[in-house]
Amino acid sequence: MKNLIAELLVKLAEKEEESKELVAQVEALEIVVTALLRHMAQPEQLALIQSIEGALEAAGPDSQVPTQDTELLQQYLNKLLHHPRSR
Repeated sequence: MKNLIAELLVKLAEKEEESKELVAQVEALEIVVTALLRHMAQPEQLALIQSIEGALEAAGPDSQVPTQDTELLQQYLNKLLHHPRSR
């Protein structure tokens, strides 16, 4: 029983480490995208945002992806593109 608990704790620690790495990757990408958007001229910025939003709409809903996940992605993209993080 102790071995099982120890194994589960090790797996939990590994998952937590993977989760931290993913969070760091997402935050790094958010910083890069925000910096790129800030250095673009307004017309280019709007064209890029419209292109991204158009691509997302064109992809359409996928029966394999839950609606809640799609909506969450749209919310994060909206936040990133229209309300980027402060410096």
